Amino acid sequence: MNICDLTKGAAFFPERNAAPVPIVAAFGTGAFHQCKRTGKWNFDQATRECEQELIRSFKLVYPNESMKRWEDLIFQFGEKEFLCAEESRIVGYADTAAKAEKITEEFSVRFGVPEEVSSGRFRLIRKDKYDAFACEDVKLSGEVSIDPQIFRLCYPDNAWSWHLQLIDSLRKKKSGLSILEGPPGTGKTTYLRYLMREMEATHHFYFVPPSGLSMLSHQDFLAFWSREVQMAKSKRFVMILEDAEAALMSRAEDNRNMVSTLLNLTDGILGDFLSIQVICTVNCKASDLDPALMRPGRLVSHRVFRKLFRNEVAALANHYGSTTPPSGECTLAEIFSETIAASKVSPRVGFGLS
Repeated sequence: MNICDLTKGAAFFPERNAAPVPIVAAFGTGAFHQCKRTGKWNFDQATRECEQELIRSFKLVYPNESMKRWEDLIFQFGEKEFLCAEESRIVGYADTAAKAEKITEEFSVRFGVPEEVSSGRFRLIRKDKYDAFACEDVKLSGEVSIDPQIFRLCYPDNAWSWHLQLIDSLRKKKSGLSILEGPPGTGKTTYLRYLMREMEATHHFYFVPPSGLSMLSHQDFLAFWSREVQMAKSKRFVMILEDAEAALMSRAEDNRNMVSTLLNLTDGILGDFLSIQVICTVNCKASDLDPALMRPGRLVSHRVFRKLFRNEVAALANHYGSTTPPSGECTLAEIFSETIAASKVSPRVGFGLS
């Protein structure tokens, strides 16, 4: 049962599960139901066609006025029929559950924007304007389809077999930890872009940037994950921590809570409940990481991404018709920015490298 507390209600949009003040006031202590839906909508069209029903609006205008965006909207379609809208979700309110669902359905049919054919996406975890955990959908740029031949040239040492094993583990295991180790530029992030696209139909990928690693030890973090799992029970979940040395190094005062959280998420009762796989990229050696994270059973996969040897550099350059001679060991970033870029032939890589 939801308890409506006016002191926790916002003026324009629900703060977590607390309805905005105008809606709480309209329902009082009577029957009160809500239905939430995620997606994208044409709010310019909605505000034009439903101008009389629009009772609250918040529009963000950027300093140069070259871009304007609707942040929060509240429509009233009947005495006890409301709809709140923001960037990526709408919430319908009514005195019956059926009416609340109908409001969101009709609004989506009328103003919904069809999803574009996706080249892959992930969800960026951040704090919203209420300092609560939220997600922002981010589309992957560039082409991410893959050619096994290109893959083998970019990632030697039986990497294709390892890739297939990792996919199988992500599909079968409820929780666990995978570590991608290697110096910058060796293709760890590029590989993850492809993996996200490859498994988009069955998995939700969440990205935590290096600056946000402290979120792992926040008291509301596990509650956030629990809500995400409840909203998409048919999906499996993968959390990506990039440049995660700070969260994985042997426990010290400055990262003890982060390490403990990862231990709980990737193994044991909490991992079984939340069903989260964690993939971390690190630039340090695996021997520098907390030994408990490397324990068999918790560690699903560990892969070292290395520089390519001279003959491997030459093979990759030759594939794209480059005549630039290789100069010793190179990272993928160096090869694609220098060796292949020097060729007059513009390569069409199966998945973008950065």
